[in-house]
Amino acid sequence: MTKFKKFQSLTWITALWTNYFSGKERADVTTPRHNVHTQLGRSAVRIFAANDRMNQLLIEHLDPRVWRAEPPGKTRPIAAIFTHMHNVRTKWIRLTAPHLKVPRQLNRTHCTPQQARAALAGSATRCSEMLSEALGEGGGRIEKFHRDGWAKPWPVGVEMLCYMLSHEAHHRGQICMLAHQLGFPLPINIMSGLWNWEKLWKECGSPRGPGHD
Repeated sequence: MTKFKKFQSLTWITALWTNYFSGKERADVTTPRHNVHTQLGRSAVRIFAANDRMNQLLIEHLDPRVWRAEPPGKTRPIAAIFTHMHNVRTKWIRLTAPHLKVPRQLNRTHCTPQQARAALAGSATRCSEMLSEALGEGGGRIEKFHRDGWAKPWPVGVEMLCYMLSHEAHHRGQICMLAHQLGFPLPINIMSGLWNWEKLWKECGSPRGPGHD
């Protein structure tokens, strides 16, 4: 065999082994990433369910007199804040996952606590479906999170979940503060219950609590 042919043979073998190991390395990297992505989808569904359980607790234990009471200044009443939370969810669904059935919006002027609880439960279910598809095994059907018509969409990821949770936590804080300012603070056990995540997870059907499948 000539030196040139030996060089060709060694070059081909080197290329073959390089492709093999690089392909194996890619497979080793890709598979865990897929598993984590799927696990994130399952966790996102449970987290958003617990998030809505907090909303339900507040409505259930608010004094009825504060529902439409006018706060000082230009702050919207508690009824309007809860209807806003639901209506924003419907916007997320309509813009991000139009193939899902979009819940009907609430009228802030006439909405009752019972109507708000039912609507929030429904929109939470639909948001969970959206998160499951976006962060789980949705087959790429949802690729972008559209938080508003004017805003630049984001690639789906954990930022989507964080944004949704931050929006709702912000308004829950407003509601707790307004109830206190209006003279009807929420019971201490309900306020502290917002932080008892083990109990919240169990109430949402996850008996082992946060961090468990």
